[in-house]
Amino acid sequence: MSRQPPKKALFAQFAAVARALGSEHRLDLLEHVAQGEQSVELLAQRTGIPFASVSQHLQALRKSGLVAARRDGRRVLYRIADDGVIRLLGALRQVAERQVAEVERIVDGYFRDRDSLEPVSKKELAARVKDGLVTMLDVRPEDEFASGHVPGAVNVPLAQLRKRLTELPKRQEIIAYCRGPWCVLAFEAVALLRKQGRKARRLDGGLPEWRIAGLPVETSASADGKRLERQ
Repeated sequence: MSRQPPKKALFAQFAAVARALGSEHRLDLLEHVAQGEQSVELLAQRTGIPFASVSQHLQALRKSGLVAARRDGRRVLYRIADDGVIRLLGALRQVAERQVAEVERIVDGYFRDRDSLEPVSKKELAARVKDGLVTMLDVRPEDEFASGHVPGAVNVPLAQLRKRLTELPKRQEIIAYCRGPWCVLAFEAVALLRKQGRKARRLDGGLPEWRIAGLPVETSASADGKRLERQ
């Protein structure tokens, strides 16, 4: 019985990882778990994917080494395996943006309709935050914000933004961010803020991209002065 050549054996494993990514639902789930640990129940609620399907997708992602899990009582909590997965998703996005015409059509038809301005780069933003020139607005849910956020950011989930506008400074530019480069929450937040006469732009990327760039990330504990970590 002949053995498979080592290179082909490796390529077979690479292909298994690629197959695990071959679902829009799994890509959606990866974006969510990249924000911090989340249960199957919460992921089903936020993505609109049926509970049983979420569980199956997560098991496939775990088998391929893209997510990790731990048990917390009766719940199983899932998280991104490591920052290499974020970089893999970023490379996939960039190739699709350059090579797939349908991606450009979707971007032009929805995203650029809401924000045609170039987003603020992470390097530029880090300098402006340090100088106190902008207000960082995190529009993700409270639990994702607590798991990690840009230091000094204000958390106002998108659904609450209209009612809580008075909490944001009127004369300072607001930079909104959420889960990733094409997370609709930040686009909708910027559109709403501009309609209200506020000066607003988006961050180029979300919290995961900020973190893997080596920039500081604050947790809910560090917000109280207890912990500030560079990941």
